[in-house]
Amino acid sequence: MVNSNYRCVLMLLLLMSSTFLVAQEGDPDPRMDFEKYDPPSSLVVPEHPKTRSKFPFVDIHSHHWNMATQDLDKLLVEMDSLNMGLCVNLSGRGGTALKGMMDNVRKYGYENRIAIFTNVSFNGMDEPDWTENAVKQLEYDVAAGAKGLKIFKSLGLSVSDSKGRVPIDDPRLDPIWAKCGELGIPILIHSADPKQFWEPFDEQNERWLELKTHPRRKRSATDPAPFEQIIAEQHHVFRKHPGTTFINAHFGWFANDLDSLSRLMDALPNINIEFGAVIAELGRQPRQAKAFFEKYQDRILFGKDAYNPEEYYTYFRVLETADEYFPYYKRYHAFWRMYGLDLSDEVLRKIYYKNAVRIIPGLDISVFE
Repeated sequence: MVNSNYRCVLMLLLLMSSTFLVAQEGDPDPRMDFEKYDPPSSLVVPEHPKTRSKFPFVDIHSHHWNMATQDLDKLLVEMDSLNMGLCVNLSGRGGTALKGMMDNVRKYGYENRIAIFTNVSFNGMDEPDWTENAVKQLEYDVAAGAKGLKIFKSLGLSVSDSKGRVPIDDPRLDPIWAKCGELGIPILIHSADPKQFWEPFDEQNERWLELKTHPRRKRSATDPAPFEQIIAEQHHVFRKHPGTTFINAHFGWFANDLDSLSRLMDALPNINIEFGAVIAELGRQPRQAKAFFEKYQDRILFGKDAYNPEEYYTYFRVLETADEYFPYYKRYHAFWRMYGLDLSDEVLRKIYYKNAVRIIPGLDISVFE
């Protein structure tokens, strides 16, 4: 009898709640998915949108996989419209693929506007001569025109040998890091992903919307390893090779914790950082981020990651203006609003091109003068 009464009460409550949820005719449906909620701001403040940077800039983090056949005239028109002095294509791959890209750049006569980094193939790491061959390939690629080495996040996440996951600080890789120091070329390295990808997929996760729309990005302590372990491996490489210049991609995934990043920068003077895909983290903490940029103005480089010309506008606005409460261009990356850092001309010049020109060998500085 008690159970029967309980069921009746429960059904009545459900009926009442459904009545409240049903919209009146002509009214919007109040039942709306969270990911659809994106109201425009009603805040009325001065706005200074940017479509072109104040000074010429080097994009240290771009990807053009088909540069061997790409229409580079079209690319240069887009670069000029943005005031991009130099595009660094990190997807050189190496060997014949790199040569094809370099040949195309030379055919168009754009050696002073496009630089290419090579990559390492981790296939066959169980072979006893793998390290020796990888170093020789690196030397060949640099002789062919590569200006640096890009390490993708696959190292630490998916690269494996017969024993399983290959850690970033695997001793077989040490000669590669050392050779880059000897050749005087920088290593731009992307390790792991945002820490939230390893956290529970629930209402407490700040990247919930991104994980919902991109579920393959979810990680765990066993898929493939804890975030902290992967990052520690990367930092171990930095410490082991003080004579090699590293550029830590995406602020090393510490753009949301600048105090920790500051301690790392102070401890390891051979690392630099770039802010590709994390500008939204910086724009939501304008005072702290501005102080950080001023302190480390000689070690921060402009990076964007995926090449989409209109997305650069947000980067310019965050760096150059004092605008308030404006949106990021990908809501699933950042559902919050941002604020401009209003950096000084001195700091902007360093971030935009001076630091990159100093770090990357053999660039034509006349492009930026």
